[in-house]
Amino acid sequence: METTAECRTCTIRELNDALRTKGEGGRLMMTRGVYKRGDAFILAAFAAVRDFDDFTQENDPYGDHDFGRVVIKGEPLLWKIDYYDENLEFGSDDPSDPEKTTRVLTLMFADEY
Repeated sequence: METTAECRTCTIRELNDALRTKGEGGRLMMTRGVYKRGDAFILAAFAAVRDFDDFTQENDPYGDHDFGRVVIKGEPLLWKIDYYDENLEFGSDDPSDPEKTTRVLTLMFADEY
């Protein structure tokens, strides 16, 4: 039987995966640098984020699926998911509770992090 912490992590991971792969349960954002690359680049970048599944102990030590790196046209991009309260003013008290949490996935160039 899973412990409470493991169940919580599973829930966070499922919610993060829904945002990353389907755009559900939060907001998708990008930095100005990504935006300036144009529609074709943006679509390719978000498709790469959607398809990303190379989660390892190194890049996902807590099992939350909240961070990754993709390469588009030879350029490394990072994506990360942050957890805010429902008004986007403060951090969420409980990222496993979608009623209390607004997820924001941000896509950025590595040098914009």
